[in-house]
Amino acid sequence: MSEGASGMDLYAAVDGEVVIHPGDIKLIPTGISVVIPSGYEAQIRPRSGLALKHGITLVNSPGTIDSDYRGMISLIVSNISREPYVVKRGVRLAQMILQEVIRAEITEVDELTETVRADGGFGHTGV
Repeated sequence: MSEGASGMDLYAAVDGEVVIHPGDIKLIPTGISVVIPSGYEAQIRPRSGLALKHGITLVNSPGTIDSDYRGMISLIVSNISREPYVVKRGVRLAQMILQEVIRAEITEVDELTETVRADGGFGHTGV
């Protein structure tokens, strides 16, 4: 929506209206398909305004669209608010960002290098 925006807006392509009740998860079509260049992925992210104002988010966030996918893009939309949300055709629900994919070479080792953190798990570095 602006020159500096990094994401491309994705719009709902629904017939009529779709009501997403609190706690519901709905698959919402965007009506578009894309060809993503090899070596890239598309990341699908929620819109911050919808999240703040209406509690509308994407369940698998960020979602990934691989470069070899050729189907229509659909959004897995969830309502985490206390009020129903009505999706109408043309409402902006998400944004899509293209990202380069770096393929790592995996090497099996018998032991890992040492770090200060070591194997400290969730929350071990404090509040």
